[in-house]
Amino acid sequence: MARILSIDYGRKRTGLAVTDPMQIIATGLTTVETQQLMNYLKAYLLRESVERFIIGDPRNLDDSETHITADVQLFIKRLNKEFPAIPVETVDERYTSKMASRAMIDMGMKKKDRRNKALVDEIAATMMLQEWLLRSTK
Repeated sequence: MARILSIDYGRKRTGLAVTDPMQIIATGLTTVETQQLMNYLKAYLLRESVERFIIGDPRNLDDSETHITADVQLFIKRLNKEFPAIPVETVDERYTSKMASRAMIDMGMKKKDRRNKALVDEIAATMMLQEWLLRSTK
């Protein structure tokens, strides 16, 4: 089986997470500068087989678009163009950053380490992917 790759897209940084080849466990992969994201994905796909992209759909509480929704939609179009054989699925990303911050506290991370926004993005991508895995197996 191929992996599923989760993307927590941001204007500056983008968090990435992947499943194991059996698609059982979601694991943080890395955080990359968004301007380098497509190059990173191309290199990653040369090394690993990816079956699907999961990308966070940024929405406000009232389901309206956020300041970054249009950027995400443009990136999805670019993903579809660059990797036409790999489907892209959006998932609700509301609260993922807050949940990631809470998880860091629960793991006992020091306050200094919890300020690492790159780590927050990676954990948020992991949480989105884990939630998607749980929903897809029901």
